Amino acid sequence: MVVIPEVFARSTVEREGEAGTEWLAGLPGIVKELLDRWDCVPDGDVMHGGVGIIVPVRRGGEPAVVKVSFPHPGNVHEPDAFAVWGGRGAVLLHERDDERFAMLLERARTDSLAQVEDVDEMVRVAGRLSRRLGVPAPPGLPWLRDRADAWEEQLRKDARELVHGLPPRVLDAALATVRELGRVQPDTLVHGDLHARNILRADREPWLAVDPKGYAGDRAYDAGALLKALLLRLIEADDLGKALHRAMDVFAEAAELDRGRVQRWAQLHAVQGAFWARRHGFRVARGGLALEQITALADGLAESLTE
Repeated sequence: MVVIPEVFARSTVEREGEAGTEWLAGLPGIVKELLDRWDCVPDGDVMHGGVGIIVPVRRGGEPAVVKVSFPHPGNVHEPDAFAVWGGRGAVLLHERDDERFAMLLERARTDSLAQVEDVDEMVRVAGRLSRRLGVPAPPGLPWLRDRADAWEEQLRKDARELVHGLPPRVLDAALATVRELGRVQPDTLVHGDLHARNILRADREPWLAVDPKGYAGDRAYDAGALLKALLLRLIEADDLGKALHRAMDVFAEAAELDRGRVQRWAQLHAVQGAFWARRHGFRVARGGLALEQITALADGLAESLTE
């Protein structure tokens, strides 16, 4: 019997309401059906991420995991990305059940790139993976460029409705990125959420990516998610701006991307994150910081990247 982690169940109900409750009620049955169909046996405690559970299994004696996610538009193209990569820089996809939002995947280790103490090494590994994952996008993936109008609308709405300390030049720079980079993008497969916790140690390769969103667009977009996630790591830097620019230099070189594009996408992510912290921000401290400290850091990130 598969036991659903209580923390995951609670957060799913809080986020999804009645739909989450109904899905959770059927989840053990879904997992059992998948294990039987894919000839797998459980091989450890059930783990979880934000929207799905991970069941360690063995099939034919080989380790793997069954991942089942709450049905959500953001999860639709995850198996498509894995299928295109074919294990090149990402975990292998063995089986998929798109109706169930389920996959049988290669098992990586539980420790992630976020646990690496050397920031340069962390960013360099992410950049190298970005380069390897940047292959031609298959037909049918959502285009990042199609989100540009919504990005601009939300930026203007947040700037108008929220009390914030971002100078006009910071907002103007983010809007310019949407206009100049957001609406015209290459046809490249983009992970979409390539931060350090989505890069795991593995045996087949030193590091493998997990949890892709699967977009078609500009690879430099992924720099934003990585650098935002670094914010709490860089808080103790003597010069936040210098540390951020160093991280961008290392990422751009490793990923073989234009340094200016990396900075512009990262700045857009930072402004969006600064507004998000105010609109949906956590009142409970995160990483030992209060909301006011988090928003101040987000502002500093956005301003530093506008230079």
